[in-house]
Amino acid sequence: MTGRSNGDGHADDGAAAASARHRDAHDTVTGGVGIEHVETADDARWGASDDVGTDPGMADEAARVRDSLTVDVGDGDLPQVLHTAPAAVALIDLDAGTVTYANGSAQDLTGGKAQLPLDIDAWSEAAGLTDLSGRPMRDTASPLSRVAQGMPVSGEPVAVSDAARRGSEATVEEREEAEGRLLWVTGFPLSEAEDDERRRLALVVFLQLSGAGAQRHLEMMRDRAVVATELSFTISDPDREQNPLVWVNPAFTRLTGYDLDEVLGRNCRFLQGPNTDPTSISRIRAALADERPITEVLLNYRRDGTAFWNQVSISPVFDGGGRVVNFVGVQADVTERVMVENERRAALAAAEETREQLRLLTDSTAAMTASLDSGGAARALARIVVPALADYCCVDLLEEVGMPSSAHRVAVNHRDDTKTDTVSALGRWITPTDDGDDPVDRVLAGGPPSLLPELPVRPEGLREDRDLLAQYEQLRPRSAIVVPLRARGQVLGALTLGTELPYGRRYSQRDLYLASDLAARAGLAVDNARLYAREHGAAETLQRSLLPAVPDVPGLVVASRYLAATDGAQVGGDWYDLLPLPDGAVGIAVGDVVGHDLRAAAAMGELRGVLRSYAWEGLGPDAVIDRCNDLVQGMHMAAAMATAVFGRLERPEDGEGWILGYCNAGHPPPLLRRVDGTVELLTGNLSPLIGATRAAARDCTEVHLHPGDLLVLHTDGLIEAPGADPDERTDLLASTLAKAPDVDDVGAICDRVLEVLGADGLRDDAVLLAVRID
Repeated sequence: MTGRSNGDGHADDGAAAASARHRDAHDTVTGGVGIEHVETADDARWGASDDVGTDPGMADEAARVRDSLTVDVGDGDLPQVLHTAPAAVALIDLDAGTVTYANGSAQDLTGGKAQLPLDIDAWSEAAGLTDLSGRPMRDTASPLSRVAQGMPVSGEPVAVSDAARRGSEATVEEREEAEGRLLWVTGFPLSEAEDDERRRLALVVFLQLSGAGAQRHLEMMRDRAVVATELSFTISDPDREQNPLVWVNPAFTRLTGYDLDEVLGRNCRFLQGPNTDPTSISRIRAALADERPITEVLLNYRRDGTAFWNQVSISPVFDGGGRVVNFVGVQADVTERVMVENERRAALAAAEETREQLRLLTDSTAAMTASLDSGGAARALARIVVPALADYCCVDLLEEVGMPSSAHRVAVNHRDDTKTDTVSALGRWITPTDDGDDPVDRVLAGGPPSLLPELPVRPEGLREDRDLLAQYEQLRPRSAIVVPLRARGQVLGALTLGTELPYGRRYSQRDLYLASDLAARAGLAVDNARLYAREHGAAETLQRSLLPAVPDVPGLVVASRYLAATDGAQVGGDWYDLLPLPDGAVGIAVGDVVGHDLRAAAAMGELRGVLRSYAWEGLGPDAVIDRCNDLVQGMHMAAAMATAVFGRLERPEDGEGWILGYCNAGHPPPLLRRVDGTVELLTGNLSPLIGATRAAARDCTEVHLHPGDLLVLHTDGLIEAPGADPDERTDLLASTLAKAPDVDDVGAICDRVLEVLGADGLRDDAVLLAVRID
């Protein structure tokens, strides 16, 4: 298809009206610049104006279709106008009886060796054309001969024979082979008047038939005849002004709705409309200027104004001197194919969007549930949704349910780190409306989610606060979503998502659904974190209530520390004790009940009371541990399984200091810092933990403590840390004690130990008990 002319007076009122409709639609977009105007030589050749107006959305869609369907046609290629059925096209000079032009597929019939112009019979022999019985074309009233005499041929089959191409007589086998290689020939003269001063030409189209068996050949020939009849052909004359159409076949008029007298003498630019892609037109114009073939897919318009996708293939026709004398166009309505492709692309896009949303939900859920702190869950959510779903994000949490005034902003994120402070400074005035209402407050008070597709440039509620308005204008919000964080029927907070001008997306109802799903998951994560925090607080309170106050004991300086774990509710099992006994000895103990919850804390209190009662009876350390083990085993107190070290400090009959007798049931060994700074691990007589087994009687180990010595007992929470070796942590504890400059201040030593070993936080709760000998 080529161009559109200014008209030659042949178009009737209907065509003029249709043209006016297209022109008016175009003028609406381009401000009145008519598509009829021609300014350049290229426009004269193709007749396409650079000022063709397009709707941006339709132009983008046309560009996508064009990119997927456009075929770059080389000198030896044929435009795929029938998908799998290529057409060979030739032009015959009726006066000379010669073939003057053959496109790529027609040249392939001759093996590319025929030098044009060439006599029609000679060209037939070069192409190996015969009738169905194998006789050469020159010996028959062939379709080509009739076309060369100016007679139209509506469609006849011919055979292609390699033997005929060689100029030899065809054998039976070759004729059978020829029956499998058939061409359907359609031809007609392009000018009817013999006295026309212009050169008289005829067009011949060859469509390939294939198959096996006579019946199938006949069926395929009938099908191809219908196809050939429905192919839309046009021929334009570049020697005339505006390169007008000089011939079209009936299929063109049926395709476009225009009558013959409405199109002849006009450039077929009249098929263009307001949404025809100017980029495609420019490519066609460039191809015509370069006198090369091209195939494009365009959005064209029929006479009644309906749009259709038109696959246009244009080929130049050269004379014997290499000059372009015509352009042959073939048009095909590919609307259905384009629509199917659009639907496929839309389905793929929807599937990809769904996959991204599922990934977002999965990642955010994993990130939020990994934290047992409500603020940590909120910050994890803010990190995930930016920039996947928003340009900025805020999470506000209520300290008291149902009290919006108690809300505080716990998480803020922005794709641009330099704007994070701006988002925080705006407070909850991040999504105001023109009436001054705050959607965040409304959601925190139990209202429904808010979808704000378009935010005001200058909110009415901020006009009196210049500083706040300046911050709002610096952020430049475009669209926002505010959804509540709920759990167990209560509003815990609000999630605000926002986009910015000029490139931020405009939120839709689909985005609101996704944000609500995210907020629901966040609400559960926050609620779980708060429940865990409450359990942690209760366990720690119970733990501290069960731990004794360290009494003053003559001859001893004592300090104790209890450090709750930073990892959730990991408290409840560690304990210590210092007990002056009736016989003048001092009982000293440290232990750790298995478990990290309220039940472990309760079991710890129970076991501590049992151990104190046995120690009060004056039993030795080994007997105290054995009695505790028997009680736990006999009463099936599985929750009371524990590690423990129990010792008795007694004054020696002669000499100074104290004698320490101790028994260790699976517990980390105590450390003894001598007055000279050396540190010893008291590893004597290790035995199974309490409640693990009915073990044989344990032994007691004794060690002499001198004035200035420092005895340190601790639980495993102090030496166990993620990725660390407990032995290395024990060495670190020993070196910290050895480097302590002043052992007189026992409390300072305990604080220094916790500072060094608890610098990164402890995974488990820990107990530290230090005793200095005076």
